[in-house]
Amino acid sequence: MPPITNDWADALRPEYKKEYYKKLFDFIGSEYRNEVIYPPGDEIFNAFHLTPLSKVKVVIIGQDPYHEPGQAHGLSFSVKPGIDIPPSLLNIYKELQDELGCYIPDNGYLVKWAEQGVLLLNAVLTVRAHRAASHRGRGWENFTDAAIRVLNEMDRPIVYLLWGSFARSKASMLNNSKQLVLEAPHPSPLSAYRGFFGCGHFKRANEFLSENGLQPIDWQIENISRK
Repeated sequence: MPPITNDWADALRPEYKKEYYKKLFDFIGSEYRNEVIYPPGDEIFNAFHLTPLSKVKVVIIGQDPYHEPGQAHGLSFSVKPGIDIPPSLLNIYKELQDELGCYIPDNGYLVKWAEQGVLLLNAVLTVRAHRAASHRGRGWENFTDAAIRVLNEMDRPIVYLLWGSFARSKASMLNNSKQLVLEAPHPSPLSAYRGFFGCGHFKRANEFLSENGLQPIDWQIENISRK
């Protein structure tokens, strides 16, 4: 696994010395040597690389990476250019259209969000090809929970968008009065109509950032030229 080299490195350094992380490191190394694993090894920590700790404004928590070829690249809900937009992300786009008037783009590449301070963090950072949840319970949850605890201790405004029962289970870790926690059902086709649609999270997040003197997020993902 390539090292995290920005300001997340110091914040997460204590985790590297823990027994669970040593076991995780060995397990992941073996998996990449012997199996097809997503995302590519140099993209495992993309969420941290693209959104330094000091720049985090919004946190969106996912569960596992996509497990089919070409999809996962280290950001929750995001897929690489040229890959079909997954159903949950399409519903996110539909909510953005209703809330903020964003058009639905032709791609699911969310790097623009990450570079503005949206930490797109999966709880588990790797997966075997075609086997959803195959790396759960191996230690990644300890590591990403540590990152969430670091964020909770920051003396500054941060918005958490917790969608679905798994992400909402993280709410018990979040008790910083300067930060905002928003919860809703998951945007998947199975649950989006139970309260994700109409949740108003993107508008409320931007209002909160503006109220605290921070630049709101430009949520519009642009079309990728097909020239």
